[in-house]
Amino acid sequence: MYEYDIVILTEERYINPKVKDWYINQVLLEDNILQNALEKYDLKVCRKNWADKQFDFSRCRYAIFRTTWDYFDRFNEFFSWLEKTKKQTSFINSVDIINWNIDKHYLKELHNKKINIASTEYIEKNTKISLIELLANKNFKKAIIKPAISGAARDTYLVDKNNYKKYEGKFQNLIKNECMLFQEYLFNIEKGEISLIMIGEEYTHAVKKTAKKGDFRVQDDHGGKVEIYQPSKSEINFAKNCLNAIPFSPMYSRVDIVYDNNNEPSLTEIELIEPELWFRNNPDAANKLANEINYLIKKELR
Repeated sequence: MYEYDIVILTEERYINPKVKDWYINQVLLEDNILQNALEKYDLKVCRKNWADKQFDFSRCRYAIFRTTWDYFDRFNEFFSWLEKTKKQTSFINSVDIINWNIDKHYLKELHNKKINIASTEYIEKNTKISLIELLANKNFKKAIIKPAISGAARDTYLVDKNNYKKYEGKFQNLIKNECMLFQEYLFNIEKGEISLIMIGEEYTHAVKKTAKKGDFRVQDDHGGKVEIYQPSKSEINFAKNCLNAIPFSPMYSRVDIVYDNNNEPSLTEIELIEPELWFRNNPDAANKLANEINYLIKKELR
C-alpha cells in the first residue's frame, strides 16, 4: 500500500527555505501549481528533496522530476541514487528516458534522423586535440564548448581564434574527465532561444529566452530575460518532429529552438528530465500533466 501517489522531486534549498528571493519564489510557485493540479484529482502528493536520505521512496507510487537543479553538480551521487531508487518507485519521465536524455550524444542520434542541429563535433574523453585545431578543422567563426552531460550552462564557453588561449587549459582539464561538445555558434542566439512546452504530444505554450547584453547564456539565473512567445505553425511542427524522432513517448518535454546561421529552425536541446515548464504562464498545462498522471495511476489500479 502506497502512502503517496506521487512525489514531486526538488532539491534541499527549495524545501522550506528561510530566505526567499524572486528566483526561489518562482521555483516554489511552479511546484505549487503542479501539486494543486494533482490534488484536484484526489491524488496523495508530497514534495521532497531527491537526495533526502531519510525519505523512503518505496512509499510513493511515482516520482516526478521538477526542480532538481543541483544534480548537475552531483552527477556521481545522482546516478547512484537513480540506480537505487528506480527499484523503489517509478519515475516520470521514465528512467530509460532519463538515461537517454542526460547525455547530449542523443543530438547525434536525432541529427541522423534528419533533425536540424548545429554542426557538432563530439570530443570523447582523453582525446588529444586542442581548441585551435578544432577551430581550424571546422572553420567556425565562433564555437560553443560544453560537456555532454551537463546543465544550467555548466562549463559552457564561447570560443574563437582570438580568445581560445583563455579557455585551452579549462578545455584540456575537462576532456581528461568527460566528453565535450564543440558546436558551431549560432548567431541568432543573440535574438533569443524559443522553448516550446509539450504535454504528451500536445503543444501547450512557449517562451522566448534572451541573454543579457554581452552574454550568450539565456537562462534567467544568468541574467537572461524570459517572455511569453507565440510560436508559428512551422515552429510547432518542428518541435513535434523532434519529439517524433526520439525513441520514447515522454509525458512532458521542452523543445528548445534557435534559428541557425541559414535562418532555419535548429534544435539546441530537447529537455526530458527536469525542464522548467513555465506553468505560471499557462496553469492549464499543469492540469493537462496532472490529468495524464491521474490516468496512468487509475489505469494501473484497474
